[in-house]
Amino acid sequence: MITGLDHVVVLTGDIAAAEAAYQSLFARTPSWRNSGDGAERVLFTLDNVTLELMAPSGDGQAAERIRAVLAAQGEGIASLCFRTSDIAKMHRRLDRLALKPEPVAEVESRDAVTEATLSWKRTRAATDATRGVRLFFLELGKERPLSVRTGPASITAMDHVVVSTPDPERAAALYGARLALDMALDRSHPDWGRLMFFRCGDLIVEVTHRPGKPADGTQDRLRGICWRVADMDATHARLTSAGVDVSEIRNGRKPGTRVATVRSGTCGVPTLLVQPSVKPKGEGL
Repeated sequence: MITGLDHVVVLTGDIAAAEAAYQSLFARTPSWRNSGDGAERVLFTLDNVTLELMAPSGDGQAAERIRAVLAAQGEGIASLCFRTSDIAKMHRRLDRLALKPEPVAEVESRDAVTEATLSWKRTRAATDATRGVRLFFLELGKERPLSVRTGPASITAMDHVVVSTPDPERAAALYGARLALDMALDRSHPDWGRLMFFRCGDLIVEVTHRPGKPADGTQDRLRGICWRVADMDATHARLTSAGVDVSEIRNGRKPGTRVATVRSGTCGVPTLLVQPSVKPKGEGL
C-alpha cells in the first residue's frame, strides 16, 4: 500500500527566513510556493522526498491552529505524509486497522511563481491512534518538479527520518504490522538504546528508544532528519563558507559512513548529514 515517504512538514514562524535557510542547506531552489487555507508553504523536492516548510498566514482558524502549535512546541517537524498508489484501498486498510482515517479529500495547489497546478487525494489517521505522530497518506496526481541545484555539493536525498518512542513494541506494531513497512533492522546497544529501521521506498523511518530518558509514556515524537550527500568534504566546505554552523566530520555508526551535524539554519530540526558507504552490489542494510 505505502510506496514511499512523500513529504515531511516542518513548521516555522518565518517562511522567508526558513526558505533562505534551507536553500542554503540544500544548495537547491524551492520547487513549489503556495499560500492558502491559513498557511504559506515552500517546498523543496529532492531525489526521493519533499520537504514542506509551512508558516501561518492570516487570522483564520487554520492559521491560529498553526500558531498554537508553534507556541506550544516551537519550530520543528510537524507531520509525515506517506505516498500510496491507491488512496481508496489505503483508506480501507487504515479503517480496518482502527487508525480512524478522515474522509478522503481532493486537494489542488497552484504554484505562486509558475501558476502550474498539482492535485492529490489524501487522508489522515487519527493522532491518538498513531501514538501522537501526525501521519497523512497521499495519492499524487503527477510528480512535483525537482528543486534545481544552485551549485556543487548539494544535498541529494533524505537518508532517514527519526521517530522516538517510549514504547518500542507498540511503535514496532504501528510501523511494521499495521502500516506494513519492512523492518530491515532491530538492534539494541547499551549506549544508543534500541534502534529499529523500517524501509520506506528509498529511505528509512528510524524508530529509537532510549531507556532511562524522561519521556511521555504514551506519545511518540518526530525527532530529526538525516540527509544524504555525495561528497562530505565538499558539502562541509560549502556550508561553513556560507556561515552555517556544522560540526567536524566524523565516522558514522555504520562502518564506512561519514557524518556531520548541522547546528543552525534548520528551523529547530535536529539535522545530520551522511555520506553513505559504498555497498557491494546486492547488499542490504
